[in-house]
Amino acid sequence: MAGEINKSCGLDIHKSFLIATILSRSGEKQQQRIKRDDDGILSLRNWVTSEKCDVVACESTSDFWVPIHDSLIKHLPFIVGNARDMKAFTHKKTDKIDSEVIAKLALNGMVQPSRVFPKKHREYRSYIRLRHKLVQKRTDIKNEAHAILAPEMFNLKDVLTDIFGKNGREILSGISSGKNVDQIIQNLSPNVRKKSAQIRELLDREISQSAAIRLQICLKLIKNFDDSIELLGKEIFNYAYGNHKREMEILKSVPGIGELGAATLIAEIGDFKDFASGDKLASWLGLVPNVYQSADKYHNGRITKRGSKVARWILIQIAQAAARTKNSKLKEFFNRKKKSIGHAKAIVALARKIATIIWHLITNDEMYEDETGYIKGEVQRRKIVETEIFSVDERISIISEIFAIVEKKKPDIK
Repeated sequence: MAGEINKSCGLDIHKSFLIATILSRSGEKQQQRIKRDDDGILSLRNWVTSEKCDVVACESTSDFWVPIHDSLIKHLPFIVGNARDMKAFTHKKTDKIDSEVIAKLALNGMVQPSRVFPKKHREYRSYIRLRHKLVQKRTDIKNEAHAILAPEMFNLKDVLTDIFGKNGREILSGISSGKNVDQIIQNLSPNVRKKSAQIRELLDREISQSAAIRLQICLKLIKNFDDSIELLGKEIFNYAYGNHKREMEILKSVPGIGELGAATLIAEIGDFKDFASGDKLASWLGLVPNVYQSADKYHNGRITKRGSKVARWILIQIAQAAARTKNSKLKEFFNRKKKSIGHAKAIVALARKIATIIWHLITNDEMYEDETGYIKGEVQRRKIVETEIFSVDERISIISEIFAIVEKKKPDIK
């Protein structure tokens, strides 16, 4: 922030109220408790502007700061700082002390601003994060369904690869609603109906009423989650392709990155040009190790895990996929690292490398190119070796010649 700060305001924000402290260079202090509603935010804005504050600062905990930020940012600088860097250095912990400490840090220019995305982008990111949570919850419900079926001895995995696919749900719905086996089999796809004997043997048992009720509830919840995830997916991709089409194309050219991965990275990282280098981006994502140094001792610890958890998670998933991609430099990098540091650390190292690669690609508007000749989306066709076709007589003649050669090479046994 340019210029000297003569007066600052620190906010300790909670769900229903906030504590605001105004400090000046002369040592004057004012403090108020304000309700966190429309009237309270308006009174806060009028107060800090009338007091001619140079800056307002708060911690980036939860999303309670968002409406306050959006209201005040049009009138004066508003800094949202990382809570890790703004802890009170005192044995006491009260809302008033927290507010005053934030004001002091802001007054002395010691608050490092966090990146605040535009409102539209924050909404887009909220779709991504909600989808991520719904997928996790859907997985929990599926695991619960597995737990229901296990004691009932319904081992559908012996027949189906995915028991929550179309055919699997038809079977689960049938056994939970009391349908007979013929009705269930009739509604299955032709490929699965070929296994009707196995299905009959599997379903030749009764499910308990308790298990049936719980299974029905699980299936309904999974269906609701599927519908919600599909709806969010449409909103996500509409925004991603509508506003970041070029970035989507660039990201999808990288091994391991699909549509959802690209959309998630754009949502969580935002403008890649905010970072001076790929290493800065990797650091912001928490993919760099903690460093401990004292005198001649130097030690690298675990990764910092700062920044977006969702971005870090998707990069790890991308790295897992890239490590399995044939004929790519990324797989070669992973294999080299794996020999020295093991599988798990090699995946993290690959995730960091991918982060630096995508920063370079986006900032330079380049598509990913692999020196090994890997092209994403290209089907690796199986080589067909053409063999010469011989007639029956020719085959007999060749075999006879082979036997004759073998007989000649046999040693004489005396």
